[in-house]
Amino acid sequence: MKYVFLALAVWGVIHPMTWFLRWFAQNGFDLGAMVTAWHANAATSGLVWDLTIAAVALTVWVLAETWRIRDWARLAAIPATFCIGVSCGLPLYLYLRLRKG
Repeated sequence: MKYVFLALAVWGVIHPMTWFLRWFAQNGFDLGAMVTAWHANAATSGLVWDLTIAAVALTVWVLAETWRIRDWARLAAIPATFCIGVSCGLPLYLYLRLRKG
């Protein structure tokens, strides 16, 4: 299973970043404009909030388990989640949990 999660983490980098890079190519590197685009309508705002809440929940889980287990490498899932997305951060964390097993 750990390699399935690793593959999903890689996919979670490549697929979303393809869309982000395409957007930056068309609009320039303007994070403010990107955030505005995320809230273009009620559907996209709902998706942004859904992913934000999932990212916060994942972060709380990562911090709690990392503190308990003391496996600091697992903290890599937090920047992956907020810099790339939950599609990378969650499977990366699951891979990191299983890598020693």
